[in-house]
Amino acid sequence: MSFVASYRVQLRDGLDFAGLAGRLDQIAALGVSHLYLPPILQAAPGSTHGYDVVDPTRIDPALGGREGFEALSRAAQERGLKLILDIVPNHMAFGPETPWLRDVLAHGQDSDRAAVFDIDWSAGPLALPWLTQPLGDAAEQGEVSVEGDTLWVGDLSVPLAPGSGAGLTGVSDRDAAELLHAGQHWRLMPWQLERDSITHRRFFSVTGLIGVRVEDEAVFELTHQCIFELAEAGLIHGLRVDHVDGLVDPGAYLRRLADRLPDIPVWVEKILVTNETLRDWPVAGTTGYEAAAVIGRALTRRDGVARIDRIWRDATGIEDGFHAFVEEAKREVLTDELAAELRQLCGLAERMAEAEGFLAGPEMQREALTELLVAFPRYRSYITDAADAEDAAIWRDSAARAGEHVRSSEVIDRIAAAVIAPQTPEARRLALRLQQVTGALIAKAHEDTAGFRFNRYLAANEVGADPDRPVCDDAEIRRFLQDRLAHWPHALTLGSSHDTKRSEDARARLIAMTHAPDALAELWHDAAALDGSDALDANRRFYALQAALALWGEPQAAERVGDHLIKALREGKEITYWTAPDEDRERRMVDWAQRLLSRWDVARPAPLLRLCRIGAALSLRELALRCVVPGMPDIYQGGEGALFQLTDPDNRRAPDWDALARLPAGADLASRKADLLRTLLDLRRRSPDLFERGTVEWRVEDGARHLVRRLGPKTVTVVMADGAAADGALWSDTDPETGLALGIYSGG
Repeated sequence: MSFVASYRVQLRDGLDFAGLAGRLDQIAALGVSHLYLPPILQAAPGSTHGYDVVDPTRIDPALGGREGFEALSRAAQERGLKLILDIVPNHMAFGPETPWLRDVLAHGQDSDRAAVFDIDWSAGPLALPWLTQPLGDAAEQGEVSVEGDTLWVGDLSVPLAPGSGAGLTGVSDRDAAELLHAGQHWRLMPWQLERDSITHRRFFSVTGLIGVRVEDEAVFELTHQCIFELAEAGLIHGLRVDHVDGLVDPGAYLRRLADRLPDIPVWVEKILVTNETLRDWPVAGTTGYEAAAVIGRALTRRDGVARIDRIWRDATGIEDGFHAFVEEAKREVLTDELAAELRQLCGLAERMAEAEGFLAGPEMQREALTELLVAFPRYRSYITDAADAEDAAIWRDSAARAGEHVRSSEVIDRIAAAVIAPQTPEARRLALRLQQVTGALIAKAHEDTAGFRFNRYLAANEVGADPDRPVCDDAEIRRFLQDRLAHWPHALTLGSSHDTKRSEDARARLIAMTHAPDALAELWHDAAALDGSDALDANRRFYALQAALALWGEPQAAERVGDHLIKALREGKEITYWTAPDEDRERRMVDWAQRLLSRWDVARPAPLLRLCRIGAALSLRELALRCVVPGMPDIYQGGEGALFQLTDPDNRRAPDWDALARLPAGADLASRKADLLRTLLDLRRRSPDLFERGTVEWRVEDGARHLVRRLGPKTVTVVMADGAAADGALWSDTDPETGLALGIYSGG
């Protein structure tokens, strides 16, 4: 199979299989080899993304069903496109629209589908935090009724245990409602009680997604039935596994998947932190967050970051680094969004202590688990029966650091020892669940909290990146390139996705600040004169200015930046929250940013235009590196042109397919990107061995950086020069005002 490039599309929001089939000629003309699809299994009604699967045995009728997908696959293959499919093995929708869950609600542990879901039945009936008020109150207000074996609370329908509702129609009495309630396998409650009550494993802190027990072989086969049929029929040719770290045993799952589909390459959504390498799993590689981070850091200037750092710290008075923000966020998340998970871990730790006969009260367990979780530096470890040397060292180091925050580290050490080498069934259950929670915690604390508080340089506040390490030195780049070539030559190399915080060109415009920090300083100084500046926190204004810079000049920029800032403020959880929004404070920040954009629209200040020009040149460099480093470049929908987007839902916006079809049509960024992409993909298609097996070299000569791929007489060289034009290149671009030059050279 040739790994030229993948093209990732988003379905739904007006695009189904038939609509996508009508765009296949356009996509194939780019020169990509793979069409990369989001989840296609039946999702919750109205789903905008497909990750909330309700029936894994069916292709979603809303997209065109099995017949529509088969037609799309055949049409794609006729055009030389293989299909990569995103699958969601970790969870399903937790709601009454999920048929298997309805059966569990009706029959409890006796349901044929009870084994599918990760439910702690020892904690009592399944908690359903779906109400807006207690059930008894709803009954007294006439909102509760019974139809056969179904309980209705307003528009919510919940299956009753068979026969338990016999003879009932209305339930207007509190006592009658509670008596009926007591006879069920579930307990309805107000949503505000979820963190104190839930008895299922969630996806991160999303109560509406329930964990699936794919570690059980029968559940694995059942939930993958449709996927296997598609692969065996030759309709799909690759898989992307969503959130692999959420599984009980990712390695075992991936080995089982490889055994069932030995000829299907698999990519895993796995976030690697500093100095972490992908485990030796039977996969083609990751989806590419770490590659995007290295490329972004390689394009960032160290002296520029230092200047931005001084501007930001002088304005905000902040002295700490990013990881201090992460630690603080972890502690907050454990007492709020993941309080339910911490409570469940405390119960498991208590049962382990009882089984192993050591003394540890509830608060000692809570303290020990909290400090261990805060200290653990990665998304997870991969221990089942005993840890390998790498995981054992990480947990021992975490225990040592956690112990610095308590009077006695005995309980911390016992829990860490139980994780490293569980000796009892209770210890093993604690170890497995603890490893699933570490990933949820760092995701919520790093990506979704601290990432919206530490606002120095937002290009580094990205999935898979570390804001404390915004720059790559040449030695680190070389290590990354050699590791990819040796171990993961087919890993994906992304620039943007539905999960990135900023798209590639928005990120490049922010990276431009490090090339011209004085331009940023001017914009920041001028923005301080806007009405309302003094009443707003400087750190959050610094975020808002960068968000405005990232989208300035784009369609509906003011509205989109405003919507994004509301999300950013709520994710930051300092002045407003999803569950308790402060709309007045949100509006003040949104108004400020929109006034800033209006001023820029009118004045078009020279520093702003300079940053946009540098950003455009850096966008081309980013694309060139993405297409030439070892791995398979991934093009997100619309990324063949200029792609300026912020975090979802902004990055799920449907592209202007007709405008993209006309590229290249001029000298703007979109046209230059489209031309460069076609040139590079043509090279990749004509010389697949060069890009899959050719040596890779990173060198600096006369101030220019060179990325070279070589196989025998064949070479492709990317030359990035500052202040010098690229002559004699197969493809070249030079910004006349900044002198930023890019040249692509091909030989042999």
